[in-house]
Amino acid sequence: MKKNLVLLAALILLTSCQPQQVQTLDVMTHSSFAVSEDIIKDFEEANNVKIAFLQSGDAGGTLNKAILTKDAPLADVLFGVDNTFLSRALEANLFEVYEPSALQDVSDEFKLDDSHHVTPVDFGDVCINYDKKYFEDHSLPIPQSLEDLAMPAYNGLLVAENPATSSTGLAFLLATRAHFGEGYLDYWRSLKENGVVIVDGWETAYYTHFSGSSGRGPQPMVVSYGTSPAAEVVFAETPLDDAPTASIVGPDACFRQIEFVGILRGTQKRALAEKFIDFMLSTQFQEDMPLQMFVYPVNRSAALPEAFTKYAQIPEQPAALSPDEIASNRDAWIEAWTEAMQ
Repeated sequence: MKKNLVLLAALILLTSCQPQQVQTLDVMTHSSFAVSEDIIKDFEEANNVKIAFLQSGDAGGTLNKAILTKDAPLADVLFGVDNTFLSRALEANLFEVYEPSALQDVSDEFKLDDSHHVTPVDFGDVCINYDKKYFEDHSLPIPQSLEDLAMPAYNGLLVAENPATSSTGLAFLLATRAHFGEGYLDYWRSLKENGVVIVDGWETAYYTHFSGSSGRGPQPMVVSYGTSPAAEVVFAETPLDDAPTASIVGPDACFRQIEFVGILRGTQKRALAEKFIDFMLSTQFQEDMPLQMFVYPVNRSAALPEAFTKYAQIPEQPAALSPDEIASNRDAWIEAWTEAMQ
């Protein structure tokens, strides 16, 4: 009997000394998601977990995949739903409720879901970037408003993305809808008459057509992001004293995108999923984001990198539409735009 007790004690001691098995937390994201490896490693080591990122295309494609697989989810957490698709995600009942304590450090303007199925993580503004040198060389004043872009002086100088194929193009379409209301198509017809160039995606617009990035494109204005001037400085092959581009940030000229994260319904790793959302709102993660994804943190305590404070611009009055209004009308607006621009 004594021998058996000794063996049992030894077995318990051996079991307790064995390392706990590492779990895997699957996180579905859009293809633009990025984070420093050492930041993720810190989280993994602190929580004895391995994070597996499932990049699933653009924001719309990622949401579609999550909806199609919601009965057998591919991941535990989904990051990348933005305010243009938020209502659709909530209507699909994809997420479990979770209200992180760190939300107290987030401004109310970013809390678009009172039910707490999703948590805001970052924001950014789709704006028109312009090539400073072009306007200086041509002694041309910088447009200050959406209306200015239709003036003859700017004929053929703007390249924009198709809202049916580009999230950037969709954001700009929404800005015009917010500003002009029912007259947004008349505005687009005026841009068409003024030689606006429409391409399928942001990369083609920015790197092929825009003169401010390569110096070779024919258009000195492009629908891009308020953080693009900061990116020009950060990624410059030769160090720059100033950004070669800037943004038009007049009233309603930019559209604000807010990105969210949520716990996918049915996860077997709820506790870890909660910890990961808490981590995404931590100052460590929030301060890493700007130079990884060129977006702004929602946590008020997070410090911004110098490139953002010096070269990026935040509009005082971005265009705004409610997620419900976007969800109800997005497809119809795109279809009407497509017909008007043919």
